[in-house]
Amino acid sequence: MRLRNIPGAEAALREYPTFVDSPLSYKGRWKERFGNDHPIHVEIGCGKGRFINTLAKRHPDTNFIAVELKAEVVLRALQRTEYETIPNLAFIQFDASKISELFADHEIARIYLNFSDPWPKARHAKRRLTYASFLNNYRQVLTQDGEIHMKTDNEKLFEFSLNQFAAERFQMKNITFDLHQSKLAEENVMTEYEERFSSRGQRIYRVEASCLIK
Repeated sequence: MRLRNIPGAEAALREYPTFVDSPLSYKGRWKERFGNDHPIHVEIGCGKGRFINTLAKRHPDTNFIAVELKAEVVLRALQRTEYETIPNLAFIQFDASKISELFADHEIARIYLNFSDPWPKARHAKRRLTYASFLNNYRQVLTQDGEIHMKTDNEKLFEFSLNQFAAERFQMKNITFDLHQSKLAEENVMTEYEERFSSRGQRIYRVEASCLIK
């Protein structure tokens, strides 16, 4: 379902203290933005913001950044914060395909990919956030022991992603084809989409992939 256009959305973003208006100026300096040396975790595609907000409040010793392309989506996620200043949380409107312009080499420790667009048609495979070109961009900005945590309800996208991780020499662990029936469910933080899908009885797929030196 397409999110309707919200007039003035981009201007409204600037009213929220957790929104970063000029993110490129912080490349290589994100720890200065947060004022500490804590590890940085990034969610690509934040939806309504439930996941990233929950993590930020649970883990004050980690900095969290939500990267989302559409202003309307960022605004909806920011509205969840109710103008609250959350010191270890930031929202950015930016194209994730250009993530190396946003972060310096090895600047972030973890990337979350939650229920990304599966782009089911074969001709659109290069748009999938786990396509090889994306993975190589992630590797560039992740620390040497950095990780990608992926969740999806789409079995074909999951299988595609596992193959891409293997081909690009990422080491995989905690692979599950039914997250909510696994040992990982206890620590799992659900997104809005995840709650909806799981309530319908749909299985949730999850994997953690860590970088290996080529």
